[in-house]
Amino acid sequence: MSVQETEKEVILTHPENKSTAVKILKYGATVYSWTLNGDEQLWLSTAAHMDGSKPVRGGIPLVFPVFGKNETDELLSKLPQHGLARNSTWEFLGQTKSNPPTVQFGLNEKIANAELTKLWSEKFNLILTIELGADFLKTAISIENSATSKDLKFNWLFHTYLRIPDIEDTMVSNLVGMKVHDKLLHEAFIDKHPVIQFHQETDVVYEKVTEERVVQVVRQGHPLHTVKRENLPDVVVWNPWTEKSGGMADFEPKSGFKEMVCVEPGYVTDFVTLQPGKTWNASQILSKDKLKYQAIQ
Repeated sequence: MSVQETEKEVILTHPENKSTAVKILKYGATVYSWTLNGDEQLWLSTAAHMDGSKPVRGGIPLVFPVFGKNETDELLSKLPQHGLARNSTWEFLGQTKSNPPTVQFGLNEKIANAELTKLWSEKFNLILTIELGADFLKTAISIENSATSKDLKFNWLFHTYLRIPDIEDTMVSNLVGMKVHDKLLHEAFIDKHPVIQFHQETDVVYEKVTEERVVQVVRQGHPLHTVKRENLPDVVVWNPWTEKSGGMADFEPKSGFKEMVCVEPGYVTDFVTLQPGKTWNASQILSKDKLKYQAIQ
């Protein structure tokens, strides 16, 4: 069988290649492993909480309805950093396609983390679709405002941890010419650098990046990861480096920052405002692809 369900997780195996698989925890609907021809593509902390006690450090945590810690919105400011989706146990809705194997998970205010829905009592219905291709992994989100008279305001982000051999000779490409907000410098500017290189902690948000921009993680001229986006105009690039990783109890080994980079497609610079009864859709596709250089347009 290409889909196996246990009490805590769902495992998809590609029917044409047993060494290509994806593993999803029901807690947070968190993809925590994606192997392609036997090679792990995602980074997962060895100290990650896999028991539902805390959000998972690594894989693809889901950020909703707020990115970071909001200080200004009357309702969203009550929530912890990154909201409630990664802190809730999702319902496994079943398999929707056999090849590529595709499954869905659901979350709404009735089954989400009760401690957090007390703080943020909006009505919503989320459906996450995970599709395991022979050479790609697609994660798609559908968000419905199930209220009858009130708009739903939210952020969404796939907090994707990509596994790499060595951060110091790894680059992220094809974001040149985009407006970027550096969260460490507290500055916004147009990035003129042809690639992002890593020599210290990096925490930047690229804004209004067109879908034609194919973000790639490149090492020594060889593309390691390709990230395509649909309806996700922002791209966060993050690496905690030495000091930040040292301060996170669930980040292990402490040298693990050398073997990961987060490339996170999202809608985080602004909020999505969704009218009652309406649905908003977005997705990311992770794959291997040929080197593609996109210069300033």
